[in-house]
Amino acid sequence: MGFAHGGYVRALAAAAGCAVEELLDFSANMNPLGPPEGLRGVVAAHLGEVVHYPDPLCQALRESVAGRFGIGPDEVVPGNGSTELIYALPRALGVRRAVLPVPGYIDYGVAAERAGVVVETVPLAADRGFAMDWDALADRLRGDEMVVIGRPSNPAGVLCDGAELVALADRFPDTWFVVDEAFVDFAGDDPSLIRCGRPNVVVLRSMTKFYAIPGIRLGYAVAAEAVARRLNEQLPPWSVGSLAQAVGAALVTETDYAARSRAAVARLRAALQVGLAALPGLRPLPSAANYLLVRMARGGMDARDLAKALLQRRLAIRVCDNYAGLDRYYFRVAVRTDAENERLLALLSEVLGPAERPVPVRRRVRPAPAVMFQGVSSNAGKSVLTAAFCRILLQDGYRVTPFKAQNMSLNSFVTRDGGEMGRAQVVQAQACRLDPDVRMNPVLLKPNSATGAQVIVMGRPVGNMDVGRYIDYKPQAFTAVREAYDALAAESDVMVLEGAGSPAEVNLKHHDIVNMAMARHAQAPVLLVGDIDRGGVFAAFVGTMELLSEAERRMTAGFVINRFRGQQALLGDAMDRTARHTGLPTFGVVPYIPDLGLPEEDSVSFKCGAQDPADRRDVDGVTIAVVDLPHISNFTDIDSLRIEPDVQLRIVRSAADLAAADAVILPGSKNVPGDLRHLQDNGMAGRLLELVRAGDTTLVGICGGLQMLGRTIGDPFALESSGGPAPIQGLGLLPVDTVLASEKTLRLVRARHVASGLSLQGYEIHHGQTVGDGAAPAVVREDGAAVGFDGFGGRIFGTYLHGLFDNDGFRRWFIDDLRQHRGLVPLGKVQAHYDIEPALDRLAAIVRANLDVAAIYRCMGLQ
Repeated sequence: MGFAHGGYVRALAAAAGCAVEELLDFSANMNPLGPPEGLRGVVAAHLGEVVHYPDPLCQALRESVAGRFGIGPDEVVPGNGSTELIYALPRALGVRRAVLPVPGYIDYGVAAERAGVVVETVPLAADRGFAMDWDALADRLRGDEMVVIGRPSNPAGVLCDGAELVALADRFPDTWFVVDEAFVDFAGDDPSLIRCGRPNVVVLRSMTKFYAIPGIRLGYAVAAEAVARRLNEQLPPWSVGSLAQAVGAALVTETDYAARSRAAVARLRAALQVGLAALPGLRPLPSAANYLLVRMARGGMDARDLAKALLQRRLAIRVCDNYAGLDRYYFRVAVRTDAENERLLALLSEVLGPAERPVPVRRRVRPAPAVMFQGVSSNAGKSVLTAAFCRILLQDGYRVTPFKAQNMSLNSFVTRDGGEMGRAQVVQAQACRLDPDVRMNPVLLKPNSATGAQVIVMGRPVGNMDVGRYIDYKPQAFTAVREAYDALAAESDVMVLEGAGSPAEVNLKHHDIVNMAMARHAQAPVLLVGDIDRGGVFAAFVGTMELLSEAERRMTAGFVINRFRGQQALLGDAMDRTARHTGLPTFGVVPYIPDLGLPEEDSVSFKCGAQDPADRRDVDGVTIAVVDLPHISNFTDIDSLRIEPDVQLRIVRSAADLAAADAVILPGSKNVPGDLRHLQDNGMAGRLLELVRAGDTTLVGICGGLQMLGRTIGDPFALESSGGPAPIQGLGLLPVDTVLASEKTLRLVRARHVASGLSLQGYEIHHGQTVGDGAAPAVVREDGAAVGFDGFGGRIFGTYLHGLFDNDGFRRWFIDDLRQHRGLVPLGKVQAHYDIEPALDRLAAIVRANLDVAAIYRCMGLQ
């Protein structure tokens, strides 16, 4: 407990009986934002330089500092932290005395004494908040001394008046004034005295505090050239290493980071001061720095007693009784993040008693522990693993809820209350045995062009946006995302989150709302998922970690290898090397799971040519072709056909592929005019007409496919085209016309298939309003409205009903009708039940057997 400085984390952790990473250290004063995001990139770029001695002149670093402040490079003296410069200055200045206002940084006096310099102190009054007493200081000056002033002071955080200090330097030109600005960057808009132009003023700067890089050790002094030369002569050669020089040269120009840091610290400091003042017996002093000096009420417990009690709770504060002018009732705490400051206040309340008055709390309570699956790429298997972990948690007795802040997918679903959400989160909800809820996927993007998408927030469209407009809209979207998450978390025992794409997309990170920004909000440990079937998974793990900020790396718990085919023992060395490089474990290796039996999240697998897993060309059955449209949506409408034993399902992309199909399905589209032109341009439209006229093929259009089968499509609001008064010509195979309305139809549906008389369930998602001129209704809703139309003797029909083939009875009727048309005997009864429950249980069993679930639970705080 009696340490000369804060930040002795290893000794403190040992005293607390915990690992260093488990200790919450308020004894050292670092920027609560952590290092700038570019730090790791600078280190990586210059790592090759460690094979050479560093530049003894630190030329690049000195020029960078000089450029920032508009001074000469020869006025800059880099050091191995500002403390090295503090110890060198008494010898460089050749003074006999050191006059030190106290309380002040302890090493000012230690450095002077080690140089044989007499130390005199100027006590500052506690009742004045340890503000500088200029008259008392002036009374001690006679011209053979150096004065060392912290600006702000340490530990009190007082920012003395710069004009007063310069005026005193002018009055005493033979006195050296050393101004320690280790924490001045936290104090405001650069109130530095570097440019004061006084030859007897030396300014010290520390880069370790403001940039949160104490392990790199870097600082610099700014002085007149003659003084700088003398100071340099007192330093050992190669004092500043190559990496430190490179980091310093890069970070000193980080203006955006500096502005964000000052704003954040000001807010955090104010909230912490209010919280501390509300606790019994505590009086925090005003501060301009990133720490607060606190005075305890005298009598009873003192600061050492308090520190011991907190250390038992794995939290360290800085006891200040070894500062001149302070007694055993003073301690200092760093300003840290909201959550960490609230932890400090909570533990202080445990020890000292509850707050004497209400304190505003910024952070809402999150009742649910959480875990988040992010990927090193798209289609890494995040959605499936999220569903698996949802089912595992459900099996273990938890009320679990899935969440994906933003999903980009043309595969959507309509909830009971008429909201639209991604199908992947619907599957995850089923894994939790919950009704789908738009809060599980509060933002859904449905691409309708190369650079634009329809934006759906909380189940409702808010407009079509290009990339630029959506980036501008994202802060508003993120507000809805956080509110949705908080509401769900309040109703759940556990949350399982899914990310999107990769968290290391450097062009997207600054406006992220779905990956690390969401993990931060949820306080969820992140598991990075990699698809080893694609290759390069270990490079992807390491590369992703290299592109994450230090704060993001701390949120990452480890890795999951997905879709592995082979002997897991062969991965041991690679996993060990990845752990050594990143410091993170691999939680398991999930094998490749054939015939998963779950809907795909997006069209990646579909577009890659995934077809029916079994080759059924010799099976006594029928062939159904599905047209792959450029803007295909809700392609999961065909998933249930894959489970039928007498169906060969093929994905077709050209006119030649359409040969010998018993049925062709035109699926949904998010850009019907564009996809219709695609069919016309590549010859598929003409080939469809030939097949229909030949009478051998049944043609089915679903949603956008229905619209294409009709005569015309009008788009007066330019929802999917450039708009205009003239409608677009369809294929003309059904006597219907469509107009795309501004309002979107979103509803769950019960209906009847007219030809078979069978009952159907499904859902509608469409802007189109389609009317028939003599077309026979094919599908009729309970309210009597036609949502499907027949033509060409029943061999052509289209419907707005998504999930049509998920109805087991209708699916068998449809297949048997194709069999009869081909001359085959109908099977007459349902051959397969489309139910993903067994698939979810099978998936959970496989994932549970191959992941260290207990270790993941510990990361979540469940064990």
